[in-house]
Amino acid sequence: MTDQEKYDKIFEANKQWIEKNKVDNPGLFKLLVADQHPDFLYIGCSDSRVHPNQVMGLKPGEVFIHRNIANMVIATDLNALSVINYAVEYLKVKFIIVCGHYGCGGVKAAMEHLDYGILNPWLRSIRDVYRLHQDELDIIEDEEARLRRLVEINTYEQCLNVIKTTEVQRSFHENGYPRVAGWVFDINDAQLHDLRIDFEGELKKIKKTYNITGKASK
Repeated sequence: MTDQEKYDKIFEANKQWIEKNKVDNPGLFKLLVADQHPDFLYIGCSDSRVHPNQVMGLKPGEVFIHRNIANMVIATDLNALSVINYAVEYLKVKFIIVCGHYGCGGVKAAMEHLDYGILNPWLRSIRDVYRLHQDELDIIEDEEARLRRLVEINTYEQCLNVIKTTEVQRSFHENGYPRVAGWVFDINDAQLHDLRIDFEGELKKIKKTYNITGKASK
């Protein structure tokens, strides 16, 4: 099959999907045109093997999704920050989930001493996470085990970055939501693993430096 045939096949598959759902799931299209009211914001990796709705068992409209390489939440990334702002301020999500996955190519690339060109600034943020936890990671001799642990730690650190944002702090202070959770998806068996982040405990710990629930005077 040529590349063009692969491309054209998508539209034929779309038509088949529509016809199948007209029979099997006739309410789907009414659901698609309705306003979205998701309880969850999912921040995950762009990896093509991980599909948030399928993994979470949720229908269209039930999860707001943002994806990038290695599920990063970087203070200068207006894309991710805009998604968080919209999800918290307008969609009123109850949970923000940062989901990493074992076997992450971005995390693996950050562990290598290679020049990835335009990706270097992005990977540096992951390397910064490694530097913060170098003592723990360096004693793990098995490279695969070290990669898995860095995936977990990076996910945890990105959860902390979410907690640092103004919108999340203010909304939780005023409304009691959203709460932030960290997950890791295992591509080997499709299991989700909850890192069981103590959200309120972490929020309390970082408030000394990152507490921004108050308004700055003009």
